This record gives sequence, C-alpha cells and structure tokens, in this order.
Amino acid sequence: MHEVRGVVVKAKNEPATLETILVPDPGPGEALVDVLTCGVCQTDLHYKVGAVGEDFPYLLGHEASGIVSAVGEGVTEVAVGDAVILNWRAVCGQCRACKKGQPWYCFNTHNAVQKMTLADGTELSPALGIGAFAEKTLVAAGQCTKIEAELAPHQYAAVGLLGCGVMAGIGAVLNTAAVQRGESVAVIGCGGVGTAAVAGAALAGATTIIAVDLDDEKLAQARSFGATHTVNSRTQDPVEAVKALTGGFGADVVIDAVGIAPTFKQAFEARDLAGRMVLVGVPDPGTTWEIPLDQVFGRGGSIKSAWYGDTLPSRDFPMLVDQYRAGRLDLDGFVTERIGIDQVEPAFEKMTAGKVLRSVVEIAPAPGTEATR
Repeated sequence: MHEVRGVVVKAKNEPATLETILVPDPGPGEALVDVLTCGVCQTDLHYKVGAVGEDFPYLLGHEASGIVSAVGEGVTEVAVGDAVILNWRAVCGQCRACKKGQPWYCFNTHNAVQKMTLADGTELSPALGIGAFAEKTLVAAGQCTKIEAELAPHQYAAVGLLGCGVMAGIGAVLNTAAVQRGESVAVIGCGGVGTAAVAGAALAGATTIIAVDLDDEKLAQARSFGATHTVNSRTQDPVEAVKALTGGFGADVVIDAVGIAPTFKQAFEARDLAGRMVLVGVPDPGTTWEIPLDQVFGRGGSIKSAWYGDTLPSRDFPMLVDQYRAGRLDLDGFVTERIGIDQVEPAFEKMTAGKVLRSVVEIAPAPGTEATR
C-alpha cells in the first residue's frame, strides 16, 4: 500500500482539496503509475458539481502522463519504467463492438478492480477510472499507452493532454468526421476541445477552417492553431457567415464543440447538402433540440456524436505524438500554465472564466529533469 497525496472532492460542489490517499499494489491486469503531469479538464469540474454522478468522494484528474512503477500478474502491454499516456478507453476485445472490428466503441472498457481510498478507508471513485491528480494512481494496464518516442522533459505535459480533451477534438475531425484534404470545416466553440478540432482540421489538410465563438481572444487563438477564418457569433449570424465563406453552400463538416441546443441547430444549418455534422461538446442532462424531419431528410449527409473522438489510444496516441514531434501539431500551445498539485481549485476558476486552454498540474519531475518543483 502506498500513501500519497491526491486531489479529492468529497461532496457535490465542495472545494477540491489535497488529501492523503492510499493506493494498493497492482493486482492481475493492473498497473501502478507514478503521475508526471495531469491537465485540468472540464470533465473534472463536471465530477465536482455532481453532473456525472453521486459516487462521492471522487479522486479527480485524468489527462495524464506518467511512468509505470509496478505491474500485476498477466500484464504484457507495459512494463516497469515505461513512460505512458493514460486513457479511459481500455478496450476489452470481447464485446460486440470489439468483435465487429470497432474497438473505439468498446462497450466494456476496463478499469482497475482494486479501490484507492482515503486514509480512513473510505473508497474513492477515480475520475474516468483514472484519478490522476495524485502522486500515484492505479489503473487497468490497458489504460496505459506507451510513449515510444523520446521526449524532452517539458513535452510530457503536452502529450498527456491527449488523454482527453485534445484527443476528443482532434478525433472528432480525423475519426468521426473523417475530414479529407481540401474540405471545408467549421468549428463552433473554441474552448480546449474546439481549438483541438481546429488543429485537427489543419492536420487533416482542410483548406477552409472557420472558427466560430463569442470571444475575440479565443478566435485569435484559433487562428494560431490553423483557422483560416473567424466568426464572432455575438455580432454575426454564424450560419450565414459560414455559408458566405463557403461559396454560399455551407461547410463540408461542422463540429459543435459546445453542446447546447442553439449551437446544435447552427451546426446542422451551417453544413452543405450531404455535409457531416459532429457533436463533440457534452450536453447537460435533459438538453433537447427541434429540427423538422423533412430538413433532416432533405439536407442529407450525417449527424454524429463523437465519443472521445472515436479514439483508439493504441492507434491514435503514437501517431499524434509523432505529428507533434514533427512540428505539425502544436500540443505545447494548449498548455497555458503549469501549476502544482495544490492549485487545482484555482485552476477550475480560471477554466470557468475562459482564461486558459489548459492548466497542467506538474506532479513529479519528468525523465531527464534534474531540478524538482
């Protein structure tokens, strides 16, 4: 049993606090990971306010990089000393999705069986089965994707973001929408996920990339990640603006990275005939939308939701790390600030205020780093 520090929220809407937690040695199929970095994601805030469930207390954090420090019986995916990115899609290989050759939809993803606890023995629910705002965490071995490439110490914070939000946005473009070279893409909402979708569109070779948001600073930021045009929907009708920028037709692909009824409707209407629309923004429970069925039929194309960007970590993480190292994907640009493990609660406030793309908690020195925080 390992006694370490971790960031816990004990009840709905309570502050996230730094607590002593107990982490077991790995059992069969499990891995113990020394966490290096972990991004502060909107999903962690959803856990904090009770929007995900009521299984408090939660051990927060999931966008992480780390070093495997121990493995349980039967583990072959990773070994002690491996640098890894943690993921929450540890595919089972046996469910109906996996057997159909669609493991990115796995309906029975694995998590660690053993429980991490508070010092008094209270069981913790790890965010997305990971719980990485901690010096050590216990996960299913399949939740570890090995980093084969050599990285500089500062780069671990960037690649760890592939564990959730950045991958969700890029995957919505590359996997769910399957954007092709020369296509037009509009992205509604330029927070972390939407900006990642812009970067994904540039990576895919889209030639017209339209960023839509209410905030001029976010739009300027989207340009730095590859947007060719920007639309402030506070002052312009976004549907008409997207059409005007695409010959009057609408975009081949529109990504809704917000997930509210008005932006869903805008995305539906801003696409070309036979265009594709992808919902990657997470709606609040009970959110509804109304679009006449004759328009659904008449416009053709497709309306899809992106689950984690239809990501297969073993396929997508190494590819995107390579694109990052080749200078084609600016993962460093998503790291707005680097903070300590005791600064998660203030980071939530900055995120809610839209002041950051990602605050990244640096928990342990990365390989090659001599000085500690």
